[in-house]
Amino acid sequence: MLDFVDHTVRRRLWLAVATLGLVLLAGCGRPAHRPGELLQRSGDEIVVCGQLYHTGAPVVLWMDPGGYDAYRVERRFAPIEEASWAKSQSKDLDTPNRYDIRKAKLTPEQLEQVRGGGWPLALLPDSVDQFVIHYDVCGTSRQCFKVLHDLRGLSVHFMLDIDGTIYQTLDLKERAWHATTSNHRSVGIEIANMGAYGAGEKEPFAQWYATDPDGKTRLTIPASMGDGGVRTAGFVGRPIRNEIITGTINGRSLRQYDFTPQQYESLAKLTATLCTIFPKITPDYPRDADGQLINDRLPDDQLAAYQGLIGHFHIQKNKVDPGPAFQWDRLVANARTLMGGSPASRRLAKR
Repeated sequence: MLDFVDHTVRRRLWLAVATLGLVLLAGCGRPAHRPGELLQRSGDEIVVCGQLYHTGAPVVLWMDPGGYDAYRVERRFAPIEEASWAKSQSKDLDTPNRYDIRKAKLTPEQLEQVRGGGWPLALLPDSVDQFVIHYDVCGTSRQCFKVLHDLRGLSVHFMLDIDGTIYQTLDLKERAWHATTSNHRSVGIEIANMGAYGAGEKEPFAQWYATDPDGKTRLTIPASMGDGGVRTAGFVGRPIRNEIITGTINGRSLRQYDFTPQQYESLAKLTATLCTIFPKITPDYPRDADGQLINDRLPDDQLAAYQGLIGHFHIQKNKVDPGPAFQWDRLVANARTLMGGSPASRRLAKR
């Protein structure tokens, strides 16, 4: 009886294996997906040379509903009958494009290739070695795109809203117009924040921040902006530190409210992603001989040699963003943790 059972079990097992083999063989010549099948994204991807990379943060692409498209030549927030390039030209907007080609390091042959056929992914990391961090002085990403794209004729690769949503407006292969001399070598991000102000300067804090009965500071988008375009319904934004932060940048004593926890979390994930895709972007900021943050514009030779995270104020003397409240150490530590055992993070952990 036991011999019969063993034989039966062996026979059934053999039939199962044979059937599985036939199924696998039958599928070898078939495509992985059927024609017309929808491929779902996770909603955390950024685009580099037309390819998708996960970040772990909420991302809205320029191709998505609710996205902001810097490739479009018309003004996004003008009445549609007045939005065309023909009707929006001005002395400050003399070209329909708000971006161009990263051509500084390309040979004539490479330039000819990318100007019409796109960038090979292997070519781009050699051209990108800075991640420039700005605040937008607009309060929300929707307002930022209106000012940057519609009014100023400029562009930036990413915008980071108060709820932590990242908006990508251009493929990173494009040279966005956000940081003058660093445009050809950098990726840029505008973080929603009303900015930093010196003594005697008119500041918008009374319109944008309130104190709750429990003493906690809360963001208050002005009624004229509606919900501000914030993607998270009913979002209540709070600076990660309750009090106004003071500090000196480019010789100016400034006051600023900090960014939201959601912004720091998403920015760390995006930073880790960019430092992984672009190995020349070191997950660190400009430091002096004592290892402290440099709070001034970098001299030309240092700026030319610098590779890593960088503030707008490191590039231009007349800029102070991302401001004295920005927590560089928090960003760097969190990004390195997310990068795990990468060579860059291991090397910098020894500092």
